[in-house]
Amino acid sequence: MKFVFTDKKVTLPDSIHKYAEKKVGKLDRFFKEDATAAITFSVEKERNNKVEITIRSSGTVFRVSESTSDMHASIDAAVTTLERQIRKNKTRLEKRLRQGAFERALDAEVSTFAPEEPEEGEYRIVRSKTFPIKPMTKDEAILQMNLVGHSFFAFRDEEADGAFAVVYRRNDGDYGLIEDEQ
Repeated sequence: MKFVFTDKKVTLPDSIHKYAEKKVGKLDRFFKEDATAAITFSVEKERNNKVEITIRSSGTVFRVSESTSDMHASIDAAVTTLERQIRKNKTRLEKRLRQGAFERALDAEVSTFAPEEPEEGEYRIVRSKTFPIKPMTKDEAILQMNLVGHSFFAFRDEEADGAFAVVYRRNDGDYGLIEDEQ
């Protein structure tokens, strides 16, 4: 697994990076060789130490963010949450993860994580809609989203040669945009 460290508005000693690499590296058994872990450290107001871990492997993205009063505790909590996500969805992920990842015995340190959660059942789609996806500008899409009272709206972006895009309402009241990479 390759590691990329980013320190936002904080300067951390190498020992923190090594600790994070050691802890996240224990999850390496779940991923194929192409996995990349991007670990971002930051300090929020009220001196909360925040750790964001994003692991990309075989087209699958795992992302977790944890914030505590201690950077080591934030790293531990983030790794615990990641492992919980992987274990919870293991049947859906087995094709994308390393072969035999769940057959190995756990290390003593890894097994001290949270108790294993039951696997989720099949995803259940309870409603399906079809509608034409029309070309429009981002502003028109936001207007349409607000008019229908939804928190997101899919459209074809006129400014990007009709590429698929989604606008959404963020928790802070602003808007976000998800665009196709093309």
